[in-house]
Amino acid sequence: MTAVAITDAVDTYLQRKAVGDPESSGAGTYASNAESILRRWAEWLAAEHGVRLISTLEVGHMRAYAAELRRRTERGEYTASTAGTYYAVVRAFLSWCVRGGICETNPAATDRAESALPSAETRPTSDSWTATQRRRLERSVRERALETGQSTSDRRRRLREYAMVAVLAHSTARGAELFSVPDDDRRTGATWDDVDFYTGTIRVLGKSQRLEDVPLPARARTPLRRYRVVLDPPSNDWPLFPTGHAPSIARRVRAVLCDRGFADETIESLLEETTAAQLARERSIAPPAITTEGARSVLRRLCETAGIDVDGNYLTPRGVRRAQATQSYRQEATASKPTLRASVLEQSAVVLADQPSVVDAERTEGNESTDSE
Repeated sequence: MTAVAITDAVDTYLQRKAVGDPESSGAGTYASNAESILRRWAEWLAAEHGVRLISTLEVGHMRAYAAELRRRTERGEYTASTAGTYYAVVRAFLSWCVRGGICETNPAATDRAESALPSAETRPTSDSWTATQRRRLERSVRERALETGQSTSDRRRRLREYAMVAVLAHSTARGAELFSVPDDDRRTGATWDDVDFYTGTIRVLGKSQRLEDVPLPARARTPLRRYRVVLDPPSNDWPLFPTGHAPSIARRVRAVLCDRGFADETIESLLEETTAAQLARERSIAPPAITTEGARSVLRRLCETAGIDVDGNYLTPRGVRRAQATQSYRQEATASKPTLRASVLEQSAVVLADQPSVVDAERTEGNESTDSE
């Protein structure tokens, strides 16, 4: 049998699906959604197992892939259904390879490989929040954010934490849609360009791998507006929740400046004169977004500060959302929607004009914190 590279087979498969495979419906949409999944799978195989040819792919490799999906589900990066969808896309691709004579059998379509997939019950053990715990966490981060006498950096950090908790608690946006997911080049974190304060929505890459407009209720918008004023993002592509990891910011700054034609010596000289974070602002270089794991660490610390504990563990992003929030509508983003979005300067003007006084804000939020679910 002819040796065929996995990446070449993926390219051919996607091309045929994109033009309309008569054996399936909605082929173009399927190809678009499947592309990132298959390419990440191929990269993972090459990096973790050195497998680059279809002929060398074995059941053990697919079991390892299923186990990797399970680990990510247990970490809260994926839901069990998302992991199942990713695996199903790869399995369908390999079935196509069998039909085309590229390989003899489908190593993904075996009980041994599929048994390693996460079940519907697979989820972090600390995923359960009560209304009391959520309100306690919100009250804690709000009070810390509104304390007087803070430095600018402390105020920015605390308002970031307050906004993060509020958006997770009162919108249907998932952690993997707001934060960066390692090894997933499409999930790089939400940016300020995704937020529309006029319509009260945030655009995210949903579980369907399509862009969706998610409602941002007032309880999420108010902390987000405050945070934006202090953050003062220099460009639309600035992440909603930038990482605070200095080495990651420095790597991004070096890469962007190199792409802009700066010599290595010049870049290092600039970094010696100021911090990577400050240089990123001065040069309008958007830093990476905080990762899902980084967000979990932030929540762990906030829960400890607020004295919240669940069975000896901490609360995770998925569990922050209110029970009824999952019932809120989501609307697939339309191609025309971006033209209706305001520029970063226009949105900043709205943010500033819409800011409540400290007294009014504390009164409003005090009332919110006592509402039941």
